[in-house]
Amino acid sequence: MSSSLRPDPTAKIHPEPSFSHPPPSIDYFDRLPDSLLLLIFNRICDVKALGRCCIVSRRFHSLIPQVENVVVKVDCVISDDDSTSSSPTNSAADNRNRNGPFSNLVRLVCSGIVKHFQALGQFLTAPKRFTNPSSSGSSSFDNDDASDDQNGVVTHHSPTQVLKNFNEIRFLKIELPTGELGIEGGVLLKWRADFGSTLDNCVILGASAILENSQDVICSTTGGGIEDNGSIPESFYTDGGLKLRVVWTISSLIAASARHYLLQPIISEHKTLESLVLTDGDGQGVLCMNRDQLEELRVKPLSASSASKRTLVPALNMRLWYAPLLELPNGVVLKGATLVAIRPSEQAGVGVKKEISDGCWVSSAFEEPFGTAARMLVKRRTYCLEMNSF
Repeated sequence: MSSSLRPDPTAKIHPEPSFSHPPPSIDYFDRLPDSLLLLIFNRICDVKALGRCCIVSRRFHSLIPQVENVVVKVDCVISDDDSTSSSPTNSAADNRNRNGPFSNLVRLVCSGIVKHFQALGQFLTAPKRFTNPSSSGSSSFDNDDASDDQNGVVTHHSPTQVLKNFNEIRFLKIELPTGELGIEGGVLLKWRADFGSTLDNCVILGASAILENSQDVICSTTGGGIEDNGSIPESFYTDGGLKLRVVWTISSLIAASARHYLLQPIISEHKTLESLVLTDGDGQGVLCMNRDQLEELRVKPLSASSASKRTLVPALNMRLWYAPLLELPNGVVLKGATLVAIRPSEQAGVGVKKEISDGCWVSSAFEEPFGTAARMLVKRRTYCLEMNSF
């Protein structure tokens, strides 16, 4: 009796397939929640890639402005050669640097700084357009930094223009194509500066040469008569070594203050910013601003230099460390290694001096192996300098 009640597999009833209406296609992106898409877009972060994503669909177009993490890579700097070459700032700089051996060093390192920042200022603050009046505008999300229409018209969009489409940026990184300082091959010069409404601190690491093999080190040691007793040798003052370090310091501070000045419109427009980094493709200099520093700039306007378009550098206290030869753990040797830690004079309290001597913020300013070089240098004898506002 029980066996007669056992189900028969062959007797299963299946619904007849319907061929009148094909099954609807499934859009799997529509099934993803907005929060997950925003997470993906924040991982992409590159503004060009986000611009391409923006034209995929209306949904993407509505979500892209909510991205919080954005990276802008500047492809080129557009300048007007005639205006920059005839500018009073450039002429004044030429007149100031015309005579004397020290001015030759200044021209060697600082040549082109003024012109570069005038061009950079034009690029960061306003778009450069080569277009006819009848051409219709479009959202800068729909274009890369340079876009061509059917008539061969090119429109270059500045970072300020592109970022206007974002409403909730919290973390912004802007990368320039190259560093501002024209340094000779083999010379090391890196800097990092933190700004609020003015300079908070700056760390500069430099070396006259990078030696990567033992033969170079032997030649430098024997042929150059280099002695290292922990103090700066007398030759450092007589052969132009100190003058060159002063030029490095001034040039780096000019570069940092010019970058800071050009960021004003971006900072004022994006109130949600919590972190802003302006770097370059050469890894030469990094300007950083955290949430408190960004808010300070919005509340307290910066003081601009009367000589050029840059933030006024306040009076400074500096600590300098020097090593004729500094051998790093990876075998690389820095010749004439120099580290300079800079703070405004008004911040020169007991706590700041202790912080500088401990090397907490100084040694963390650079990535490896240069962070190791900074930690090694701060253990050496410290020399104090002062610099007036400029």
